[in-house]
Order: sequence, then C-alpha cells, then structure tokens
Amino acid sequence: MPSPTLTRHQTLVLNALQRANEPTSAYALLEQLHDEGIKAPPQVYRALDKLVSCGLAHKLDSLNAFVACAHPHEHEHGLIVFAICGRCGTAQEFSDQTIERHLKDLSQAHAFRMESSIIEMRGTCEACLNA
Repeated sequence: MPSPTLTRHQTLVLNALQRANEPTSAYALLEQLHDEGIKAPPQVYRALDKLVSCGLAHKLDSLNAFVACAHPHEHEHGLIVFAICGRCGTAQEFSDQTIERHLKDLSQAHAFRMESSIIEMRGTCEACLNA
C-alpha cells in the first residue's frame, strides 16, 4: 500500500508520536505542538483520526492515548497486540498469526465478521523487571 499524503498537521502529529517513548494523549500532543501552529484540540483529533485510518498510528483505548505504528507497512493484520508496562509506560506492538487465526475462527463460529482487533496486555516489561 502506498504511503498516504499527509497534511502539515498530520505530519507534525505523526513525528511527535514517533519521538515519544510512551503512548501520548491528544492533549499532550496539543501542548507539544502548540508552538508549531496546532492551537486547538480538533486539529489534533482530526490528524490522529487520519493517522489511525491510514494505519500509521493506533489508539490505546485503556489509556486514551496514541502511539505511532511500529509496523506501518504491515497494517493488513487483523490483530494487533500491545504489551503495556505499568511501571515505565512503554507500549510494545506486535502481531501473532496464531492468535489472529483463533479470533477469526471464534468470530466465524458466532456469525461475526472480525475486521480488526487490538488487544492490550498490562504488566511489566523486561527492562523494568531487571531494574
């Protein structure tokens, strides 16, 4: 899939997400990008909506925060898993074909068409466990 053409605001928001070490709220992005010309929450939310729809970012519902997609060229996956560390706040993204296949089988068994799924796991990352 070719890369989408992004507006200036979308590019600013994507770059801020890519620089972040942890999931970032829309209001934190607004604060970071205020001096760049993004002055109102709707500007951030419109940019985030576009980035999510293009597969360049993900929303972590449990945190009400966003992350840049770690694998933007692979957004054909029906399943994305996030391992969220409760100590340092990092979120590691991965996918698993076995789990995705099980979810698809489960959805078919219940006459449901799964289009995508995001699983958020909470725990402690290896770096924090070893600290």
